[in-house]
Amino acid sequence: MGRRAFAALTAALTAAHLRPAGAAAAEPPPPGTAPEPPAFESPTLESPALESPTLESPTLESPALESPAVLDGNLPAFHERLKEELTFPLAWGTSPVQDFRAWRRKARATVEEHLLHPADDSPFDAETADERTGEGCRRRIVHFNATRFSRVRATVLLPEGRGPFPAVLLLHDHGSKFDIGKEKLIRPWYDEARLSSARAWADRCFDGRFVGDELARRGYAVLAVDALGWGDRSGLAYEGQQALAGNLFHLGSSPAGLMAREDQRAAAFLASLPEVDGERVAALGFSMGAWRAWQVAALSDHVRAAVSVCWMTGLKELMAPGGNTLRGQSAYWMLHPGLSRHLDIPDVASIAAPKPMLFFNGGRDTLFTAEGVETAYRKLRAVWRSRRADDRLRTEVWPELGHVFAREMQDEAFAWLDAWVARARR
Repeated sequence: MGRRAFAALTAALTAAHLRPAGAAAAEPPPPGTAPEPPAFESPTLESPALESPTLESPTLESPALESPAVLDGNLPAFHERLKEELTFPLAWGTSPVQDFRAWRRKARATVEEHLLHPADDSPFDAETADERTGEGCRRRIVHFNATRFSRVRATVLLPEGRGPFPAVLLLHDHGSKFDIGKEKLIRPWYDEARLSSARAWADRCFDGRFVGDELARRGYAVLAVDALGWGDRSGLAYEGQQALAGNLFHLGSSPAGLMAREDQRAAAFLASLPEVDGERVAALGFSMGAWRAWQVAALSDHVRAAVSVCWMTGLKELMAPGGNTLRGQSAYWMLHPGLSRHLDIPDVASIAAPKPMLFFNGGRDTLFTAEGVETAYRKLRAVWRSRRADDRLRTEVWPELGHVFAREMQDEAFAWLDAWVARARR
């Protein structure tokens, strides 16, 4: 393009750019020439696009930061929102699995997966270390393989007579008392120091009775085994529970999962004894032992009935400010990580349906809220009702009692066992 043509084009573009609104358009450029884009206007301070905010202009506020992020009781500040996400989608009645037997298989498999401890079918290789007769029964110390990792010392009481006898697996509590375990339920005849400690515990929790001895007098064979850290398996202190839990988690296991597996094994061992009628085996426990009793009933086909005293609640109600569980430590024995994303506590117990089950709680038990107990009982009743087995489930709160297995509770529990276990059809 020559100088004259370029100058003409420049003048035309300049005129078009400066033309007032409504003015006639300039003539197009000569044919064969490419029009150039309009000049770019640099924004100025007066441009609305870059107008600076004033005091009257709305501003975007940042969301408040969590402070404190951890509340009293070591709860995260967002714990209520976490609770809202717990819908327990695998619970019976909520689960898409409509056939009850299929649901039981799926729910049990889900629990087993969260135990973090593999199933075990090691030979028991049992041997009797001591046996004595007296006070209406035979007292026996036995050694057997609880798992492929642990050989344990257990106590067995057998009624007088030939048998086979109905039997009860006794599951001891926590109580932050580790020097005795099985001795909390069966009177130790082999150690004076443990006898003194056990008597004090029986006075505190059981109105002076040894529950196992009383059951043996009533015609039941009984077995009690120490959980890891108690009695003969000592070495645990209250402050060490969290470290033990962490170490077990690192090793691919967990305190609660290990205990659940060992309870399954103990039930199978009891059912295998020649003096025991394997079709009439129940589990009984108080406090942590109550958790163990309904759990082993849910997970073991050897257990045909269970008595659970002072451990049943809904999970959401358990995780409340001021609750004992928030302290940690003992909570690790009753915690399967991740399981609450699938099942509530009573949902796990419901895997046992329609087995005969008895649940007692004290109305003055400070470890569980009345709301939590009622939530759990309501769920349990709905499941047994769906199986047309209302008569096989008993849920009761003793208004005047606290965290105890008092004599009057024991008498009713023993009568219940007589009806559903001792006199059950074989």
